[in-house]
Amino acid sequence: MRKGDAPKNMSGTFVHIVKNDGPLALYSGISASLLRQLTYSTVRFGVYEELKARYARTLPPGREPAFPALMAMAMGSGFLGGVAGNFADVLNVRMQHDAALPPAERRNYRHAVDGMARMAREEGPLSFFRGWLPNSSRAAVMTAGQLATYDTFKRLLMTYTPMGDNLTTHFAASFLAGLAAATATSPIDVIKTRVMSSAHHQSILRVVGDAYKADGIGWMFKGWVPSFLRLGPHTICTFIFLEMHRKAYRQVKGIDERKL
Repeated sequence: MRKGDAPKNMSGTFVHIVKNDGPLALYSGISASLLRQLTYSTVRFGVYEELKARYARTLPPGREPAFPALMAMAMGSGFLGGVAGNFADVLNVRMQHDAALPPAERRNYRHAVDGMARMAREEGPLSFFRGWLPNSSRAAVMTAGQLATYDTFKRLLMTYTPMGDNLTTHFAASFLAGLAAATATSPIDVIKTRVMSSAHHQSILRVVGDAYKADGIGWMFKGWVPSFLRLGPHTICTFIFLEMHRKAYRQVKGIDERKL
C-alpha cells in the first residue's frame, strides 16, 4: 500500500515511520488490534475447541480427530471469527496504514471507538463489512493454519520423537504452525489489506488484477517477512498460554489428562 517515494522494504519502512512520526507510531492502531483480538480470536478459538470436543465424543475411545476433520472445523470457526471481528480489522488496517500515507491523506482516527463513530457517520454502517469476504476467508485459512496444524504438529512430535507434552513441544509445534499460517494466508492478506484500506468499493478480481500487473506473481507473498515476524511470536505466545490455560482448567475441573 506504499505510495510515492515511500520506502520499498521492511527496514526502510520501519526507519521512515520512526523518523517521521516517532517510535509510538509503530503501535498505531493498537486499540483496534486489541478490539479485533477480543472479537475475532475469542470466537474462532471458542467455536473450534467446542466443535473438536463434541466431535471427539463421537469417536471410539483413544482415537483422535483426523487432520481433514480438524481442518474443516478450524476453517468454519475461523470464518465465523472473521465475520465477528471484521469491523475491528477494518479499523486496524486503516490506523496502521496511516503512517505510510502523506499527512494530507491520513484519516487520523484517535482510537478504535473514534474510528467506528467516524466510519458510521462518514461512510455508513455497511463500511464495517468492507472486505468481509477476503477477511473471513483469510481467517478461515489462518485458523486452519494455526489450530489444525498446531494440533497435528504436536501429535506428530509426541508420537515420533522422545518429546512429551511439555513447553518444548508446545514451542516447536506453535513455531511450525506460525510458519504454515503466514505462508498460507499471505495472498489473502494482501487482498484483504488493499480492499480494507480503500475508501471505495473494489471487486476482489480487480484488486488481484491490479496487484498482478504491478508486481507479477510475487504479489502473493508481499510482506511475508513482516507478516511472519508478527505471526510467529503471536502464534507461539498464543499456544503456550493456551496450553497453560488448558492444564489449569483441567486441574480445577479434576479432569484426568491421561484419558484425553
